Amino acid sequence: MGFIGEDLFHFQATLEQSGSSLEEYIRENYVDKWANDSLFHGMAVRTTMVTAINNFLANEGLLNLERVQMSPVTDPLAHDVEHVPTIHYKGMPYVATHSMIYMKFLACFNSRLKGIYVDSPNIRLEIESPQRKQRGKYLIDFSQIDIELRRNRGLDLEAYLNEPERVKGILREDMEKALDFFERMIIAMVEGILEKNEDDLKALGVALEVPKQPFPRIKHDEMTEKYGRVAAEAKAGEDIPTQFFWVTGLMRENYDLIYPYLFPDGGKKEIKSFTSDMVYNYDICAKAINRETGKFLPALEILSGAIREWLFEPIVERLIDNRIIPERPEFENGQLVNIATLNGYGPFLSAASMKDKEGKPYFPDTLGGGIGVERTLYALLRGAKIEKIDDLTCFGKNPDSHPIFLF
Repeated sequence: MGFIGEDLFHFQATLEQSGSSLEEYIRENYVDKWANDSLFHGMAVRTTMVTAINNFLANEGLLNLERVQMSPVTDPLAHDVEHVPTIHYKGMPYVATHSMIYMKFLACFNSRLKGIYVDSPNIRLEIESPQRKQRGKYLIDFSQIDIELRRNRGLDLEAYLNEPERVKGILREDMEKALDFFERMIIAMVEGILEKNEDDLKALGVALEVPKQPFPRIKHDEMTEKYGRVAAEAKAGEDIPTQFFWVTGLMRENYDLIYPYLFPDGGKKEIKSFTSDMVYNYDICAKAINRETGKFLPALEILSGAIREWLFEPIVERLIDNRIIPERPEFENGQLVNIATLNGYGPFLSAASMKDKEGKPYFPDTLGGGIGVERTLYALLRGAKIEKIDDLTCFGKNPDSHPIFLF
């Protein structure tokens, strides 16, 4: 705690040199916000939103999973972060949870499960804007409702390698099921907010529309070809007339399914050669509606998910391709011979390789996604009263807003 006190001492001294004070800084950046009606209305909408989503998931038959906030392994992420926070306990280093993706997979080992959901902890030390611009949407400590559903297709490696048309047909069917599931979840969320929070929406100067199925879709390849790579979602949203829409086929995380990938001759397709039709993942983007003018604000991604890699061999190869592990695991008499070189992935890969008494893998074939709570609120409520994501959080830690976080 001594180091914290020293840092705060230097921060207070800097404020004093600039003609301000600690009291003035806390009042301006915290107290005034806590007492502000805009945050009150945002919290009211948040309460309904989270409750509606949780009720939908429970009513669909999914079971609630406990939070895992530290582990030897976490989501490596496809984008850069400053570093992964590490906690030492009982002589073992544990990393703070980027997301619970690997825990979700392992929790779905039980074949009786339809699926699971969890209010997942997410600590991602996002890099500050290099242009020192207020990007509005980032938090380094945020809430995400994580969902994973078993597909129960039972496709083995033999089918994966030798029956590509059959496998692609099944994957397309499951992709439609995934999009339908998450669309119905968003509809339940919006209906709940409109039923309970109309006065809060009016006070914030925004409107919501219950979306109709199916939501419009645009493939990532087509979107970037038409709009470029910078702010492509926002530009696409200008041409899409609905409040919610899909972007599909983004080359992203190592666990998002790409197919075909491994071939019968032992080769594999190069990652850079994949098109959106071969990447079975999806994002929901959303736009705020100005209540007075009826016009949309630029779109933001609020939910990301995918059909997952489910066979041990492609799981390992994807980890190697993404340079997350340096080599394939080697097993001998129940021991992982090269466990030291695999960092925290050793136990996960050991569990992922296991089979039951009939020789069937425990590792499930699943689809899933995560919806960012604060990100969704910001996407839908910004406008007349909400300028940045900080305005919707009591203790939001936006890397572009503060040089130091006091609470």
